[in-house]
Amino acid sequence: MLGNFFEIFRKRRRCDDGDEVVGNVPLPSERPDAHDDSELVNEFCTNNNNNTQIDRPFNANERFVSIMDQLDARVERFRKDALNLQEKKDYLLMSMDLIKSNEMLQNMSEAEREEIMLYIQRVSLRLGTVELNVRTVRDNSQEDSLSQINALIDTMIKMGDPVIARQRCQLYLNACCSSTMDPFGHMDAVPESDLGPIDKKFESALLGCTLDDQKNIKKRLQALMGYLNKQTVNN
Repeated sequence: MLGNFFEIFRKRRRCDDGDEVVGNVPLPSERPDAHDDSELVNEFCTNNNNNTQIDRPFNANERFVSIMDQLDARVERFRKDALNLQEKKDYLLMSMDLIKSNEMLQNMSEAEREEIMLYIQRVSLRLGTVELNVRTVRDNSQEDSLSQINALIDTMIKMGDPVIARQRCQLYLNACCSSTMDPFGHMDAVPESDLGPIDKKFESALLGCTLDDQKNIKKRLQALMGYLNKQTVNN
């Protein structure tokens, strides 16, 4: 009986440590869903420390390149995930700005409007606790261009009239899809003659932005257009 007790105790220690094989459960580094980058480095260092072959420098160089290729791919995926989260946060902020300028809100009684505004403020403050910052390298000119774009979009959002805002948004989207500039790098951009009128001031500022900013601006406008289309239909 005492022997069984020690066997159970040893099995519990294995489970608690989590670094050994328990039954048929694989080690953390062997699991298909393990993505700890430190495992790559640890494995690399361990294997190279055990390598006593004459051609070790060449093998080490290959392993360095292999590990860095994997890390580079993961960094790129991580950056894309962060950009997607930033895009979601921007969309939430934009949605709250649109609600604040909604015509129905203006037609409410003062008490009802104040209640809704306080609610919006609470949600905005909670959203503000999430800080995301994926830095895009820009020069001074590109910073100014992006600032102009943001100012134009903010002004459009605060118009209050969804029909006019939708018309202005369409002008901005036409500029994003014009044949002179396609943010997604597509060669088959729609000719300007097939798009309708374009806001030249917006287009000029857009051309001064980085390609990453141009892509994000177009996505933002597409999301905004979808919202304004619903508002127009409901009204």
